[in-house]
This record gives sequence, structure tokens and C-alpha cells, in this order.
Amino acid sequence: MERQEQIRTWLAAMWPGHGFTLAPASADASFRRYFRARLNDGTTRIVMDAPPANEDCRPWLHVQQLFRAAGAHVPEVLAQDLGRGFLLLSDLGDATYLQALDADNAAPLYADAVAALVKIQLASRPGALPEYDAALLRRELDLFPEWFLAKHHGMVLSDSERQALEAVFGRILAVNLAEPKVFVHRDYHSRNLMRIDGVGNPGIIDFQDAVYGPLSYDMVSLLKDAYVEWDEDLALDWLVRYWEQARKAGLPVAADFGEFFRDYEWMGVQRHLKVLGIFARLYHRDGKDGYLKDLPLVARYLRKACERYGELSPLRKLLDRVEDKITVLGYTLDQRDL
Repeated sequence: MERQEQIRTWLAAMWPGHGFTLAPASADASFRRYFRARLNDGTTRIVMDAPPANEDCRPWLHVQQLFRAAGAHVPEVLAQDLGRGFLLLSDLGDATYLQALDADNAAPLYADAVAALVKIQLASRPGALPEYDAALLRRELDLFPEWFLAKHHGMVLSDSERQALEAVFGRILAVNLAEPKVFVHRDYHSRNLMRIDGVGNPGIIDFQDAVYGPLSYDMVSLLKDAYVEWDEDLALDWLVRYWEQARKAGLPVAADFGEFFRDYEWMGVQRHLKVLGIFARLYHRDGKDGYLKDLPLVARYLRKACERYGELSPLRKLLDRVEDKITVLGYTLDQRDL
């Protein structure tokens, strides 16, 4: 409540003589919160509240400038107080893709998302954003055994399982790091894309963790979304459309779609392992249980990829242990049904 009062005082000083209301707009997995300020004339603004002890607004501001220069639709910065961690932003509305998507509008909304992503990737250059390097990718992979397996499921890995996992992690990183590099939003999915009527879709938010890294990463975030699932054939069609558009635009995608698809799948494995670990950590460390319901979908994405590529079989076996499954004559069975 103290910070809300500070926000009210800050806004009142900017808008002397203008009444306004302040209400929660959204929160994310960090300490960052958002409020919607509504003036008496009906116009609205968004206030980002990023406590300086926990968050730094400067990366957000830097990426906002890069993405805006690329032609992406991001919030406009109207005022800032970095000392207190306040930003006043234009309001992109409250209709996320997750809320707005249905069978009728999915195709055009995803086409818009792909077009916006291509613009961002075309603006890429080294040195502008932190590198999505081997150390960072590996730290993310380590969230899986630490938080999802050990903390969430109480699993103790044998020496052979640890060695097999280490070898698989090495193979995943080798494929990820061999990809061409572009600007990567890092959470380009249905909760961070906004549908805005009458203006260019999508509005793009929550981009402060953007990096310079593997080209396929954001398409994984978009099409293997932890919060919404599409038929695999439909998602594959959208992926082909991205690949065609990226090639036409001159992005360094593989000339062979099969090669690009393999990169995309293995990038997905890295992200799914990370997300499983993060969602478990949010629950056990931060007391946020809202993401637990999304674990099964992420695990399904991971399992499907592991079943396609034999090199990933150690991961599939760990998932079997988690899900209490056994393999008999090549078929995976649930022990609870036996």
C-alpha cells in the first residue's frame, strides 16, 4: 500500500487538477506489478511498479527502444522515475492473446505475431542485448533437475542418471548454440501479446529479459505455449509460414525446413526443461501456485520431442519416473493402470 500511495502522489504531481483512479492491471512472475490509471476524461495509462531493490527498469527501457525502432508495437514511455522504479506507459488494453484467441481469429492473430517477430529479428545486431550464451542456457537447464525433479518430485538421481542427463544437456546446448543469432524476446507467447482493435497487432509486453540468441527460440515460445495448446498440424503450418516469411525477408534460417524444424524442436526441449524448473521454483520458493496447472502441458511438449529423437531418451526415462510409467515391449504404460 505504501508504494501505491507513492504512485498516487507521483501521478497527482504530473496531473495537477485532474482526478484519476488507480486499480491493479496485472502482475507477473517477478516483483514487478502494473496499475491502470484512469483519468476523469476516460483516458487510461499504465503504471509499472518495479521496486528498485528487486527490479531494474533500465533493461526494459533499452529493449523498448530497440523493439520500437524495429517497428514493433510496444508501450510508449510517457514518464519515468527510475529512482523509485516507476514508469508511466501508454495502455495497450487488457485483451491478451490468451483471452482473445478462438478458432476463428487464431490464424490472423498468429500471422500478425509472426510478422511482428520477423521485424524484430531483422533489426538484430550483436552487442545490443546480452548474449544468450552457453552459461545462461546451461543455468536454465539446471533448473529442471534442481527444482522440478528434486524439489517438486523428490527424485534422487543415480550416478548413471546424472551422467546421462549431463550428456543430454551437452547435446542440447550444441544444437542451440549452432543456430544463427537474433534478438530474442524470450517469452513471446499468448500472455505477453495483446490484441488491440483498430491498431497493428500484437501489442508486445514483458520484454525486459530479451537477449541475443538462437533464431528459433521465440517461435518455440509462440507455438509451444505453456498456456494454450494447438493441434500439432496447425502449429506446424504456422511454423512453415514463419520459415517462408523469414527466408523471404533475408533472415538466416536454414534453407532446408527439416533442418530448421530440428533446431526448433531441440530449442523447445531447452525451453521446456527451463519452464518446468521455473514453474516448480515459483511454487516452492515463491509461494506462487498458479503455474502448477500448466506443468502437464509443458511436460507433454517435452515428452513428444523426446519420443521423436532417440538421443533424448534419458529425458524420456526421467519423465517416465515422474509420471510413474514403465516401458514394456516398446510401449509406455502407466503403472497406476496395471
